[in-house]
Amino acid sequence: MSLAPARARRAAFALALACTLTAAPATAVAAPGPKAPKPPKADFTLTILHANDLESSLLPVTGTDGSTYGGVDRFVELVQREQRAAVTGRPGPGQAGKRGVLTVSAGDNFLPGPQLAASEGSGRPIYDATAFSAAGFDVSIFGNHDFDQNPDFLARWLGDVSPGTAFVAGNLGFGAEPRLLAEVQDGTIVRTHVQEVKGERIGVIGLTTPELPRLSSSRGVTVDPDLARIANAQAAAYAAAGVDKVVLVSHLQDIDNEVALAGQLHGVDVIVGGGGHELLADPGDPLVANGVTPYGRYPLTPTDADGRVVPVVTTNALYTYVGRLVVTFDERGELLAVDEGASRPIPVVAQGPDAVAPDTRVNQQVVQPVQEYVSSLARQVVARSEVPLNGVRNDVRSRETNLGNLATDALLAAGRREAAAAGVAAPVVALQNGGGIRNASVLPAGDISALDTYTVLPFANFVGVAPAMPVETFLAGVEHGLSAAVAGGVLQPAGSFAQAAGYRVSYDPARPAGSRVVDLVLDDGTVLVRGGAPTGALETLSVATIDFMLRGGDGYPFDGVAFSVLPVTYQQALATYLTGDLGGRVTAADYPVGGEGRITPVS
Repeated sequence: MSLAPARARRAAFALALACTLTAAPATAVAAPGPKAPKPPKADFTLTILHANDLESSLLPVTGTDGSTYGGVDRFVELVQREQRAAVTGRPGPGQAGKRGVLTVSAGDNFLPGPQLAASEGSGRPIYDATAFSAAGFDVSIFGNHDFDQNPDFLARWLGDVSPGTAFVAGNLGFGAEPRLLAEVQDGTIVRTHVQEVKGERIGVIGLTTPELPRLSSSRGVTVDPDLARIANAQAAAYAAAGVDKVVLVSHLQDIDNEVALAGQLHGVDVIVGGGGHELLADPGDPLVANGVTPYGRYPLTPTDADGRVVPVVTTNALYTYVGRLVVTFDERGELLAVDEGASRPIPVVAQGPDAVAPDTRVNQQVVQPVQEYVSSLARQVVARSEVPLNGVRNDVRSRETNLGNLATDALLAAGRREAAAAGVAAPVVALQNGGGIRNASVLPAGDISALDTYTVLPFANFVGVAPAMPVETFLAGVEHGLSAAVAGGVLQPAGSFAQAAGYRVSYDPARPAGSRVVDLVLDDGTVLVRGGAPTGALETLSVATIDFMLRGGDGYPFDGVAFSVLPVTYQQALATYLTGDLGGRVTAADYPVGGEGRITPVS
């Protein structure tokens, strides 16, 4: 794809040449005139290999057609193969003789769950860090999930990554986090970075979503939300230092955010985004059989504040693709073209023309031990259910489900069990955001394994209790959980939807968000809302939920309310509730299909 500025320069040159040839008769002697501008010349071709949202999906997956895709061992082999291919052999059409490669991760390098948990007690470096090092990333940024286990765990992971990767955090501050500050002081985390590639200097800008504090357990990490100002200032500084090629790597949760940001920028040549799991691909590009359809063409081509095309790329998540963007610059560092033939997402697959054999070392050091750990969890039965348990993504994010009830009951039980030791009042109610229930499927009736508890509740969220939450704050939280968009009179899915325990609520989706609760009654019969009006029956009550929500995650209005974090993750709460409180048996009477009327829409 030739870019607009390049086309304009070529057109101007052709017009000037035509005018020179036809301006005078052959016998005339023309006075010397100004030289026509030289056409732009390809000077340097850069291959950007990129991935994002790897999220600890270290093991291969069987696709909908029975094929095998993913797996960090194949991913590493593919990256290494592409790194070699980018600088060997003859240059492609339109490419420069001088070529280089930059390998980039756009964040969410790991995610709490059974595959990350496999590292605990192994006596080895974190498996995700071993795999990340083997891939040879030159540059990475931080995504929200990189903070899920708190900044100390991120510092531990960074310590296990081999030296050589620059972690660029242009809008994050670490002064209140000593272990991450130490990574800043030793040069592992940097605010700006210039990567030298075959004698060319590539300026890198790294940006993380301003929503970080609400999406993760980032604790004292500060976030500057003024992304355009930061990016433009850094691009200008690079230009002043003679760095004429700039790549912005960002994790903004949705590629549309990167596209919108592009329109505010000056001096950025390429944007690599992450966080949204979108697949960009052209018709005919080979895809993995995971049911994900392309969101748009590869690359997207918005224009910046100066009218220049800025290629924007991202890939689908979970080690399923390696993105390959091939761009060529002229001698002034101007972006001339994207090589359409060479640029595409490359699937990480075991079959077909793109088939990749596993990297032997990564298979032995990472995939095999993780597979054994996960298999052991799958063999460990913790309960048996009489009914299928609904964790379908859109269902747990829009309405009561029996799996949502089970998870929220487990929070309430854990809060009551641990309250005395924590010195807080036992909770009366509990809430669980639907976005924290992640299995995205129905668990069939039958055995529930330890692996299932991780699959349902994978994050490093701890049970928390706010022992004296003002009732108006609790009610505002319930309203927030019911505040998603409405279409056709039906509440639409949102991660902030609140599954409930200890109370029953009816709501009217036709009312404005923030005033939808019609009635709310505690399980002991206390009425907190009747006919849409608070009763004033209580001033405060003790509330159990996850620490993520108590810190304001998913937009909950709980930030600032005093709470205690209990030494129990929400996954541990579920496992203990199944084995202890329920005696290993989930009955149809307690958890009927469709729920039991805890959350009821009314018209």
